[in-house]
Amino acid sequence: MVAQVSNSTIRTFQIVKELLIAAPVEVVFQSVLEPHGPMQQLNMKLEPWPGGRWFRDLGNNAGHLWGHVQVIKPPKLLEIVGPMMMSYPAISHIQYRLTEQPDGILLKFTHQAMGLMEPELEINVTKGWGEILEQIRIAAEKRHG
Repeated sequence: MVAQVSNSTIRTFQIVKELLIAAPVEVVFQSVLEPHGPMQQLNMKLEPWPGGRWFRDLGNNAGHLWGHVQVIKPPKLLEIVGPMMMSYPAISHIQYRLTEQPDGILLKFTHQAMGLMEPELEINVTKGWGEILEQIRIAAEKRHG
């Protein structure tokens, strides 16, 4: 048996982004449930019910579990918990909250995580979520017409 001592530090981060989308709440929620941008390229699947998996499907029963649906209240709220894209001891909670506003739907996105994470992870994840949320906005507004 080999024991290894590590200086790993438990890190945390919280990313909060808000985006106004010019489409009805049902259309925006449906767009949240679908993969966009990088998620589409990764062949991500979401089972939209409590306990449903959010995973990368590599085919032949191979893939990566990103999380499970903790809360789903269509068309206003989706929460997912799990390791997300991290393949080390870490846990995340993400939330999509949709609120009707006079000019459209306010999508508030929050990603909170803690664990033995690489220091640069928050920068990369912040950029990636920004791209994904913009793709959700574009898809919902296009679908709405």
